[in-house]
Amino acid sequence: MVAEGKYCIDIINQSLAIKQALSGVEDLILENHLATHVVMQMKQRQEGRAIKEILSVYKLSKKK
Repeated sequence: MVAEGKYCIDIINQSLAIKQALSGVEDLILENHLATHVVMQMKQRQEGRAIKEILSVYKLSKKK
């Protein structure tokens, strides 16, 4: 869009839409990970590993 000389506000709107779409994908992946892998770790008595992963995700989410 930049190379085509599109209006700046249109470029910003498109960029924001892309960010929102990617955020939605990240949310789905995280939900799936927590519902499958982390639950499995808890069931297999790997609580320390599960907690470490949850904290890692939490720290990443604070960087957004």
